[in-house]
Amino acid sequence: MKKITVIIAGIFLALSATQVKSQSNADYFTGSWNILLKGTPNGDVKMIFKLDKVNDSLTGIVQDSTGAQISDMSKIEKDENGITVYFTAQGYDVNVMLAKKDDDHVTGSLMNMFDVEGERVKK
Repeated sequence: MKKITVIIAGIFLALSATQVKSQSNADYFTGSWNILLKGTPNGDVKMIFKLDKVNDSLTGIVQDSTGAQISDMSKIEKDENGITVYFTAQGYDVNVMLAKKDDDHVTGSLMNMFDVEGERVKK
């Protein structure tokens, strides 16, 4: 009986740790990010991702470097490594994967083909 109690407690702790980590991912990515898409067919492209936390999930918009809105983010997926944002740009559905590099920087890829770097916009 003692072994069953220990096993159940271990499962509960593992599930709790997973939930805390996904919440911290949402908290980390909340805010504005200057994003640089490197080496696209149109050259290097600068964008701004504005991410907000709503009920433990993320929503956001994509802006060009002047602040004009390009698109709403249609979906944002969180995992243990970071987030993947989905949006439409120039008539194409694209995704950008972002992973935490340090407190104010992210790295990733656009469509698993082009390198992405990002820096948190400080107020």
